[in-house]
Amino acid sequence: MSRENSTATTDDLHDDVTIRTTEMHTSGEPVRIIESGFPHPVGSTVLEQLDYTRQHLDDYRRLLMLEPRGHFDMFGALLVKPKIAEADIGVIFLHNNGYSNMCGHAVIALARYAVDKGLVTSRTCPETKLAIECPCGLVRAFVQFDGEKTGSVRFRSVPAFVLEADVVVDVEGFGKVKVDISYGGVFYALVSAKTLALNLNTACARDVAYAADAVSAAVKSQVEISHPESSGLNYLMGTIVTDGQDRFSEDATTNICIFADRQVDRAPCGSGVTARVALQHHKALIHLGQVRRFQSGTTGGIFTGKVVEETTCGGYKSVIVEVSGKAFYMGSNVFTWEADDQLGRGFLVR
Repeated sequence: MSRENSTATTDDLHDDVTIRTTEMHTSGEPVRIIESGFPHPVGSTVLEQLDYTRQHLDDYRRLLMLEPRGHFDMFGALLVKPKIAEADIGVIFLHNNGYSNMCGHAVIALARYAVDKGLVTSRTCPETKLAIECPCGLVRAFVQFDGEKTGSVRFRSVPAFVLEADVVVDVEGFGKVKVDISYGGVFYALVSAKTLALNLNTACARDVAYAADAVSAAVKSQVEISHPESSGLNYLMGTIVTDGQDRFSEDATTNICIFADRQVDRAPCGSGVTARVALQHHKALIHLGQVRRFQSGTTGGIFTGKVVEETTCGGYKSVIVEVSGKAFYMGSNVFTWEADDQLGRGFLVR
């Protein structure tokens, strides 16, 4: 079963469910930070805790991500105890159809949140450093702090690399399509909008989601997705449709990420930017230290990305990519559930 697919629901909800959250967004993409009331998952790594949550606690994800408390494009971040000694916090990412091993827009929000809530040992000017254990591994973040207020965040994820470049897949409804498959903490298929007869400036999100979902289905059935160091990372998160402007430019390049069950990312997608920068570096279109701007095709939000280091990952030439953005607070919630409320367990209207 693909890692973004949820398991069958369990019966682990208790009659006295009370869950507290802080609500944030990054470029319009929601981040529901789950602070308390969610049972503690078991595991010696955060990746193992994710597997435990999928198998035993998925009712809680449904409760918070789906209607009536969430919506089709809701995204969540469950705070968990990190297992890597140098990590300040651990996190499991949740979405409409399951879980993710990495999420950049949520890391940006969590980093600011962790500094503001005192989850790191100390604040320092001009920025505070912290480490977040994600299911994909250790992610390092740097939060701007002027002595009074936190600001923008930059993060450096796990080594990013290109799995397949210019591979041709047969996409239902579109025929032969050339795609790239790149890893930025999760694997994405990357394809230009032109290839799919789309224009990101005029296309509606539904049309982009339909086309991207067809590409994802083709890649999953025709290409072996394999991470060289962990079988727990062997899945395709989704497809990123781009404007095709991959060569370095001072102008922003636009993309829309469609992941999970046709979920539309409102942000430029932090793990997607990591994967795109790795691909551009692989094709010698961007060089070490060059800063590229990436724009969301849904909200116009901007992330920046650059290669800060060349490295390797299980035999693949890889890079460390730094992504920058800013998150904002929206409020907080206390969610409850009554045992006879079957609709309250979570549903979606598509």
